[in-house]
Amino acid sequence: MGHISDFYLHFSIEPQICRGRNAIYNLKKIENHTTVSEFVFQGFSSFHEHQLTLFVVFLVLYILTLSSNVIIVIIIRLNHHLHTPMYFFLSMLSASETMYTLVIIPRMLFNFIGLSQPISLAGCATQMFFFITLAINNCFLLTAMGYDRYVAICNPLRYSVIMNKKVCSQLVWGACSIGLIVAMTQVLSVFRLPFCSTKVAHFFCDIRPVMKLSCIDTTINEILTLIISVLVILVPMGLVFISYILIISTILKISSAEGRKKAFATCASHITMVIVHYGCASIAYLKPNSENTRDQDQLISVTYTVITPLLNPVVYTLRNKEVKDALCSAIGRKLS
Repeated sequence: MGHISDFYLHFSIEPQICRGRNAIYNLKKIENHTTVSEFVFQGFSSFHEHQLTLFVVFLVLYILTLSSNVIIVIIIRLNHHLHTPMYFFLSMLSASETMYTLVIIPRMLFNFIGLSQPISLAGCATQMFFFITLAINNCFLLTAMGYDRYVAICNPLRYSVIMNKKVCSQLVWGACSIGLIVAMTQVLSVFRLPFCSTKVAHFFCDIRPVMKLSCIDTTINEILTLIISVLVILVPMGLVFISYILIISTILKISSAEGRKKAFATCASHITMVIVHYGCASIAYLKPNSENTRDQDQLISVTYTVITPLLNPVVYTLRNKEVKDALCSAIGRKLS
């Protein structure tokens, strides 16, 4: 009987001792996060031999992005022919893209030439907050632009009544407000986690790379991020898709070929931006966590942080006659 009791005690107590040891180990691991007060970006460490070349390339792209977006905002502001809802949204998108690049690219450029400094937790949280706010703002501004094209083509007689200044301002404030709310939610959820590592496998404080530094299981945070990504990417993308189904069905009813061509031309620039913007965002945030390598993830991130903000003014300048005419007019007045 005594042996049976000893046997029973051994197998009932041993698992508790193991659980206790694991709990102490996890507790010690979590306690280590108190020493993590800053992060270090690993950046493009896989391309160490090409750092200077990448610096020059991204610096040129950065200067072009800033200058072209600022020019778009100024041209729309100065030319009264462009004081329409479509160009109001375009100027807001250009201003948002300008701030978006300012949040990320300067630090990335410093990292290329070895001048990057560690970023504090507060600094990382601030960068993440503005990145999320502006990225989501851009998503919903593109949706507002899609709605504008829908009203202009499907309901042209009431266009000026429906798309008045108040409605346009409300759409912009709505896009910005959604961005602020989501950014606050995401930043609070990420920076409540205990961190045990300091090396961010990225060139800025993106959500997933920062979460990977946590000591504890981040499944709940990953589910929250996925839900938010679905809501802020698929919902506006779906609204734009519905808008263009209605737009195309209306355009096909236009009897003259010239009229159809003109109607399609007014949407071409917006469609291009929607495909690039939502395409990159979907690949980056709706894919499984471990599907891509670190280099592939960074390449995708470069597309939506560097290339997309430059495409906005380029596409609208090259494909839009009114913007080209306003730009040529402004250059002509400057030279004369």
